[in-house]
Amino acid sequence: MPKACYIHIPFCSGKKCNYCSFISYPIHLISENDIYDKLKGYIYTLIKEIDNNYQGELLSTLYFGGGTPSIVPAKLLEKVLSKLNFDLNSEITIELNPEEGNYEYIKALNDIGFNRISVGSQTFNDNLLKLIGRKHDSKAIIQTVKNAKKAGFKNISLDLIYGLPNQTLEGLKKDIEIFLDMDIQHISTYGLKIEGGSFWGEKPPSNIPDEDLQADMYLLINNLLEKSEFTRYEVSNFAKEGFESRHNLTYWNNDEYYGFGVSAHGYLNGIRYSNYTSIAKYMESPLSHEYGRVLNKQEQLEEEIFLGFRKTEGINIKKINKIFNIDFDTKYSHILKKYKDFIIKTNSGYAFNLQGTMLSNEILPEFLE
Repeated sequence: MPKACYIHIPFCSGKKCNYCSFISYPIHLISENDIYDKLKGYIYTLIKEIDNNYQGELLSTLYFGGGTPSIVPAKLLEKVLSKLNFDLNSEITIELNPEEGNYEYIKALNDIGFNRISVGSQTFNDNLLKLIGRKHDSKAIIQTVKNAKKAGFKNISLDLIYGLPNQTLEGLKKDIEIFLDMDIQHISTYGLKIEGGSFWGEKPPSNIPDEDLQADMYLLINNLLEKSEFTRYEVSNFAKEGFESRHNLTYWNNDEYYGFGVSAHGYLNGIRYSNYTSIAKYMESPLSHEYGRVLNKQEQLEEEIFLGFRKTEGINIKKINKIFNIDFDTKYSHILKKYKDFIIKTNSGYAFNLQGTMLSNEILPEFLE
């Protein structure tokens, strides 16, 4: 029974950031008078999909991602929230960009039920923010966090991208120091990847840190954050105790979840599915999926391993052995032996050490059959 839900808002207030390959559409190309109607039309189509598929379960987590969910007026977001049921301790998250981070809007988000906010900050270097195509500066990030605290948010996450063009270890260190001074609860860190579908995918920038420097940056982030109150609980995510993203843990624990909206992915009854990536097709047929398939047992096992190893707590082999009727130690003894310097034994199974995490893209494919 799914206890988590992801909702995708496929609009951005300006052109896509240079590194972004997510499905999103620049709403600034629509005339200002038509923007609200466009958003309203999308929200009502989204509600139609929810009404048809959601079975009324009590949700433990809800996550609005994008795109830029924070360009949607709070009163429209409230219409979506009203269609869902939550338990008493639900984690309800919305991504927000600093350009929409005014106090009145953030307070409205808190009033309608959001209790966790994820701020798309990326870096505090204003030159880098401009280079990557962000519309805000570092002062806007700081003010957004202040506004969120004033509005009542006690669970605030910020994003950090490392490996940006011209970025140095010293510059990254300054970013981390500012993060630590802001008294937030969660930090998501992402190494820059140039992918197709992004502006930089077509026109790669120069002076991108090489793999060795990116590795040094990852080690620096781990070293600085774990000397503070933060603990890494997943490859890219750090949290103070009790503030791990419960929604993202749904993915890494390989649990079921709903996915609603353009290009949203979901996992229900052993079926991985994704919605239409075309907003026109989604608006026309919100009750249909673009893709969906039942995973066989071997695929389910491999996902359990791949996703579980992303967590610092690693995989639970008792759970795996019971579900898949295998003896993990016997089946994968050759891999465990080959990478004994990178895979550690835990009370419940196995996990990567830090070096193993950095080599995970090389190690994990060996679990595939």
